[in-house]
Amino acid sequence: MRIASTSVLAALAILAPGVGAQTYPARPVRIVVPFSPGGATDIVTRIVAQRLTDLWGQTVVADNRAGASGNIGGDIVAKAAPDGYTLLMTSGSIVTANQHMYRRMPFNPDVDLVAITNVASGPQAVVVNANFPAKTLKDFIALAKAKPKTINFGSAGVGTQTHLAAENFVTAAGIDVTHVPYKGEGPAVADLVGGQIHFVTANLSAAIGFVQQGKLRALAVTSKERAKQLPNVPAVAETLPGFENLGWFGLMAPRGTPRNVIDKIYRDTAKVLQSAEVRGRFEQLGMQPVGNSPDAFARAIKEESARWAKIIKARNLYVD
Repeated sequence: MRIASTSVLAALAILAPGVGAQTYPARPVRIVVPFSPGGATDIVTRIVAQRLTDLWGQTVVADNRAGASGNIGGDIVAKAAPDGYTLLMTSGSIVTANQHMYRRMPFNPDVDLVAITNVASGPQAVVVNANFPAKTLKDFIALAKAKPKTINFGSAGVGTQTHLAAENFVTAAGIDVTHVPYKGEGPAVADLVGGQIHFVTANLSAAIGFVQQGKLRALAVTSKERAKQLPNVPAVAETLPGFENLGWFGLMAPRGTPRNVIDKIYRDTAKVLQSAEVRGRFEQLGMQPVGNSPDAFARAIKEESARWAKIIKARNLYVD
């Protein structure tokens, strides 16, 4: 009897991975968005969540958990059950820069999270309020140099993609400005529209609507070339040769999530990203769908993390 039982258990162990992949998801899935509503991470999550809901026949919800530059949301997922029902839509900085910038982290991205797929990538834009006196990037830089520390910029929080993109820009431009961190890109852009701050190096997807409505003015985009969504807006590189800064957003899960579940989420997300509807939606937002494999995504994260470690050390961008 003991031998028979052992054989049955062994057979079940062999079958278990396949069974898990076939039955997942059997209940609603939560994607934690580590920033407030309205920012690029939130927008990307909601596009993907709706399409996965349609594909899976299970509700996929976006759960905004803002704070600490994405660390609160990241920590929630890092400590969640590794069963595929709690995922993280991370912006690049959370898992590549924060662990080098913050002296105390509630979780270790390299240890506590596992890569699924990079969902989308795109440039940022240097945007100002429609009433800001500088009409071009060259004029903006000249104004900032003439009045050091009088111009401020908002971001999604210390160490976020929007913060680091701005740090790259102001360093390349040789200007001295003041950082005003928010709990998400949405609130920062909202305050920019309201005139409370002077500029944001916003993800194009979060700013393009306001630019098209005339509420914000885009001085430049951070891709090497102009974005076709804003063909009349120059690239920063046209004023500061060689400049480029891109942001990205990807799905991750708690370490220990079964590989077959990771692979299913990856395959189905990649399928969603290949649809003409989703590609068109991302294109309108100035983003490109990616959908790379878990292993390729993990390698890219590791390489980018090494680059940020050097930059953060060189610029002394540490947070206690």
